[in-house]
Amino acid sequence: MSIDPEQPIPLYFQLKTLLLQSMIRGEYGPGDRLPTEHELCDLYGLSRTPVSRALSELADEGVVLRHRRRGSFVNPHWAPRRGTELRVVVPAEGPWETLIHKAVPDDLTINVVTVPRADLHRTLTRAVAEAQAPDLAVLDSVWMPEFAAAGFLYALEEVDEDWVTNEYESDFLPPLITANRYAGRTYSVSLSADVAGLWYRRSELHKLRVGPPESWAELRGCGHALREHGIAHPLALPGGSRGDETTTCCLLAFLASNGVEVLGTDGVLVDQPRVVEALEYLRRLVDEGVVPAEAVGFEWNQPVRLLARGQAGMSFGGSYEARTLAESMGIHVEDLGQRIGFLPIPPGPQGAPASLAGTMVCGIFRQTAYPDLALRLLRHLSAAELLAELSVATGCIPPRRSAIELAGSRVPLLPDTVKALEQAVIRPRIPLYPRVSAQLQVMLESVLTGQATPAGAVSRVAELISAITGLPSHHPSPSPSPPHDHEH
Repeated sequence: MSIDPEQPIPLYFQLKTLLLQSMIRGEYGPGDRLPTEHELCDLYGLSRTPVSRALSELADEGVVLRHRRRGSFVNPHWAPRRGTELRVVVPAEGPWETLIHKAVPDDLTINVVTVPRADLHRTLTRAVAEAQAPDLAVLDSVWMPEFAAAGFLYALEEVDEDWVTNEYESDFLPPLITANRYAGRTYSVSLSADVAGLWYRRSELHKLRVGPPESWAELRGCGHALREHGIAHPLALPGGSRGDETTTCCLLAFLASNGVEVLGTDGVLVDQPRVVEALEYLRRLVDEGVVPAEAVGFEWNQPVRLLARGQAGMSFGGSYEARTLAESMGIHVEDLGQRIGFLPIPPGPQGAPASLAGTMVCGIFRQTAYPDLALRLLRHLSAAELLAELSVATGCIPPRRSAIELAGSRVPLLPDTVKALEQAVIRPRIPLYPRVSAQLQVMLESVLTGQATPAGAVSRVAELISAITGLPSHHPSPSPSPPHDHEH
């Protein structure tokens, strides 16, 4: 078939049909790369507009997968399934495809598709809508409540309640068990964990003859001392929407260090004096030059890169950044703990040391025809030996006690990050969490830029989160308390 501009059929549709027929004939097999837009324009004498539309529609229909700067590829899951083949979708970034292939037993056949993390949520929801869901997928735990509430995922108790009770609940860490539950049932299993906390350069604090900060007052004091010592950015942090979910995780951990949770069982809890106090503190750090004003525009990994280069003395971030830190510093990850320390966010006047746990999880989709086989693969994926190997390779926290013992001293800062995990809170487990997260990022950004007062920003975000979730907003009355060190 050729493309005929004289035909009444739109050019993009002719090209789309031609590409589909080429795939059916096997000219482009599963996983093969299609010609680029530029190549297709040259090949068929078309402008970019019909070519771009043809490829976009093929992607929207799940026929091809588009990877930024790599091109368009035939979706391996578009071809007919072979027997009891299990289909798995994983993020393209990270170790997940390798992990799956290591875990699969010899008698199971799998077909793994990698999707850029930025496209993963859309790819999975579209696949479910078209009755083409994978059997399993690796995803961020923050999406699990949405998928569970929508009926996308199996509750694992339905597949093998004995395994959930006797192995999973007895060995996996309690914060992660909680993070994988929705409405009292387990919908996914953690494969790795991380915590938000405070990174610091040991050498810089040693020069100042100060220890790691143990309170907000000490954190501010360290920041001033680092500034006087010539450190350009004493405390770096992601301060706005460009930091995406890392901004929210750091903010939630910081609020938890002052005894705050954003959502409770009875409603929205953000509109309270402790949140205002936390935002006033962060704004003051900006005014005093401890936190750089440009933090509102930082990408998620910029603070830790500033720390690696010695341009920051401390940074808020996640334990998953250990390998990035080591690589940026030109050292082996095993040696990172000698140069860099990690601890929970120091406590505020109304709180205790706090962290926030994040986790990548694997769930089984309800559209699978083979839930028992899917759980069998999931059990192999979450075996202690494999999770320990993953931790050693990436620096993440193993999600189960037996894997932590196996990883041992081979993982940098593991005792520190495990201790932080034990003190960690988790993100609100509601289907609409991503929209709540976006509002929290805007709140922080508006305060750090001076566009809103802390009290005004808190009141506004409480109204918005209440509207998003349908939950009532509570307004606790402030209780009198003496001045705190950070106010002086």
